[in-house]
Amino acid sequence: MPRSEAIIERLHALHPKLIDLSLERLQRLLDALGNPERALPPVVHVAGTNGKGSTCAFLRAIGEAAGQRVHVYTSPHLVRFHERIRLAGDLVSEAALIAALEEVEARNAGLPITVFEVTTAVALLLFARVPADMLVLEVGLGGRFDATNVVARPAACCIASISMDHTDFLGDRLEGIAGEKAGIIKPGVPCATGRQDPRALAVLLAEAAAQGAPLLRRGQDWQAELTASGLRYQHDGTTLALPPPALPGPHQADNAGIAITALRAWNPPWLSEAAIAEGLRRATWPARLQRLHGTLAAGLPAGWELWLDGGHNAGAGEALAAHLPGWQDRPLHLVVGMKQSKAAGDFLHPLLPFATTLHAIAEPGQHLAMPVEQIIAASQGRAQPGPTLAAALAQLPPSPAARVLVCGSLYLAGEVLQADASPVT
Repeated sequence: MPRSEAIIERLHALHPKLIDLSLERLQRLLDALGNPERALPPVVHVAGTNGKGSTCAFLRAIGEAAGQRVHVYTSPHLVRFHERIRLAGDLVSEAALIAALEEVEARNAGLPITVFEVTTAVALLLFARVPADMLVLEVGLGGRFDATNVVARPAACCIASISMDHTDFLGDRLEGIAGEKAGIIKPGVPCATGRQDPRALAVLLAEAAAQGAPLLRRGQDWQAELTASGLRYQHDGTTLALPPPALPGPHQADNAGIAITALRAWNPPWLSEAAIAEGLRRATWPARLQRLHGTLAAGLPAGWELWLDGGHNAGAGEALAAHLPGWQDRPLHLVVGMKQSKAAGDFLHPLLPFATTLHAIAEPGQHLAMPVEQIIAASQGRAQPGPTLAAALAQLPPSPAARVLVCGSLYLAGEVLQADASPVT
């Protein structure tokens, strides 16, 4: 085990709960560290149920296409913890991570604090010390009481698609979940949002009005539509004819549009149409409709494709389903593994009409894997037991060409990327 992972494992003992939404413990620790959250480059703060990671990817890619140094904080990681912290373009090194972890651990002095709060403090400390031009900061869970919400005044905010997820922490009503996401809206700070359920949008509008913050809505204040040649974007009297987003799926028009709108509302001097276009071309985000080309893919018959997506809730299932009509030229084999706390039926329901076969799996190393039998029940009996990825792939019926889509969990996605030997950089 790398030394950084051993330190993180040790920190788990500081608090009995893995998730305990609060800002008080982290603020105390940041005060002891000299308040690095007050010495950051301009921040774009990103919340949402689905699409916030892709929005972060577009923000980063546009900034880097403009020649800017971009910090990024995301979660969870897929293979290595280091994926969560990107310093001025590069994943944090093991040496830098160890040094920051040890410094933060010492300053915390054994007081109760969650691991996510500690690692957020580590990230903020590194972001304050390494020069950069922009920080893309992804919310971990919710927003209002998420550890990332210690940033008092970001340059802009983004709220991607809101749907039902993490109901054990955020409540079982969409309006309540939207209220937690809306907690990142700050006085006077522009906030870009995409297509939302009317119930969620009403909550965002109310919070934005209370904070005196412009809420820039798709369909009202900006528009983005995929065309035969790319992405047509409109905002504030300007129309941009852009290339198609590098991330596949019709839902990426929403995420790309949110990122573009937030940057235009912030309006840094380096932002240009050329940078936006190049950013859309070069954006990458692992396990979001990612085609694999490694060891697992090589084991499939000639002419087959292997795809991976970490979507795991109702909104993600609907987004995937919107992409699948374009895949009806060949059989589609779904291989699904999920986390125990997720609503498997809600995720699977929109996907079932497109599946030629459906296999339920639980990988040996998959964190909190849902039992195969539970996935089968949620599939209305459509799924067959894998029960592992290798076994499921071995059972697929022969055909000249087919697609295999492995989906249902970011934790499963990490296991698949390791098995495929696909790098996450």
